Amino acid sequence: MTLLTLLKSGGEWTAADLAERLGTSIRTVRRDAQRLRRLGYTVEARPGPGSAYRLSPGAKGPPLLFTADEVTALVAGLHLIRAWLPEDPVALSALLKLDQVLPRPLRRRAAATDLATEVLQQPGAVVAAATVGVIADAGADGGRLRFRYVDHHGRPSTRLVEPYRHFLRAGHWYLVAFDADRDDWRTFRLDRIDDISPVPGTYQPHAFPDTSIEHWLTTDFGRATTARSSRTTG
Repeated sequence: MTLLTLLKSGGEWTAADLAERLGTSIRTVRRDAQRLRRLGYTVEARPGPGSAYRLSPGAKGPPLLFTADEVTALVAGLHLIRAWLPEDPVALSALLKLDQVLPRPLRRRAAATDLATEVLQQPGAVVAAATVGVIADAGADGGRLRFRYVDHHGRPSTRLVEPYRHFLRAGHWYLVAFDADRDDWRTFRLDRIDDISPVPGTYQPHAFPDTSIEHWLTTDFGRATTARSSRTTG
């Protein structure tokens, strides 16, 4: 897998360079390159004393294979997501697709982990995976979001925000974002967000005013902001 990662980085690698990076012998590099070919990756080799390897340009190989322990982590993690998103089929769908693409030995590990793992449904409101995805995309692209929000008094409003992070606390998912209309940092309960959509264009995001969300929530500034959010956003 490390060899494949190096080859995927692009360019041509001599067998000697690969052996040095992998801490192994040139003979092992040649053997592992052959194993990658058997798995379906198009590994080209330039023969001769300075033999070199590369992935064929434009070639599409199979996805990077997981180790058994990585499969265990994936299946257990999907069980956690199902517990937090009980009405959203995305985690179950991912489990079914994972079973279809894994080789037989790893399918056995995935099935064993699936059978042995049970996470009790977590308290708290239901959040849609699609909402989390829209927030994540906007945060990664430096974009803004517009959504309808209902505070804990049942008062609706429309918000234009720059998303920063979403976090889990006391059984609920929250969004930390800069509220453009209120010129302030706010927290929003994700289950109270509706009709969310990205706003076209890119923007210079406001810098988060602390080193971490956890520290921000415990500072005087963070407590004051959270208190305002409790009154205005719930």
